[in-house]
Amino acid sequence: MKEKVKIFLDSDVLEKYLLGDTSKEESLKAERYITMYPEVRKTYDELQENLETFAKMYARKTPEGLKEIILHSAKKGQMESKKFFRYAIAASVAIMIFAGSSFFFWNQNKNLQVENDFVTTQIKYLEENMKNQLEDVRNQFIVLNNPDTKKYALSGKKEAKELKAVAYINPVKKLSYINVSNVPNLPENKCFQMWAEVNGELVNLGIIKQFDDKDKLLALPYAENAIGYITIEPKGGNTSPTVQNIVANINY
Repeated sequence: MKEKVKIFLDSDVLEKYLLGDTSKEESLKAERYITMYPEVRKTYDELQENLETFAKMYARKTPEGLKEIILHSAKKGQMESKKFFRYAIAASVAIMIFAGSSFFFWNQNKNLQVENDFVTTQIKYLEENMKNQLEDVRNQFIVLNNPDTKKYALSGKKEAKELKAVAYINPVKKLSYINVSNVPNLPENKCFQMWAEVNGELVNLGIIKQFDDKDKLLALPYAENAIGYITIEPKGGNTSPTVQNIVANINY
């Protein structure tokens, strides 16, 4: 026997190869020696036979009912899988419901926020409007009761001969108002409209209607050498006065 073969057989490479515990290099060496040297082949076969005998000696008999246990476990696993699947579906539905609820409450909160903003805006508008109304009432009181206030009576002409109005001008407080006490009837397709020329600019003061309150005052923009006048315009009013239809005017 060659020395290198003896050294190989004295090592545990062959046993390790049989058990699948060799490195790549050791496996290649074992396969080469088994192929090249009969004594190595013989030893390998003997080791393989001994391993099979050892395995049979210590092999345990399959417990009775193992097959049934395995099948039962498989079925149980399937049931667990189905149960898990049902739980997964239930969880998914719950998540969807939660997400839907979250979106619903988020949307409700957003709507409430919008409504809250709207209410806040309305309150501010009402506060500002009330402030302006109180300011207007205060100014009316000053105009009507201040000795520096001058009164100018206006009478209509043409189709508005029955029109009666009084202008209150206070140059000290720089306030001016007009009270239209009588508005004659016009055809349905016409209306009275008031205008003012202030500092060279034309101001549309709106349509004059028949007022239930005969003492109602309408504010006039104040300025030096201002002009106020009333015209007859088509129903709904006009964007600029029809000069030939002026029925009353006042310089203040």
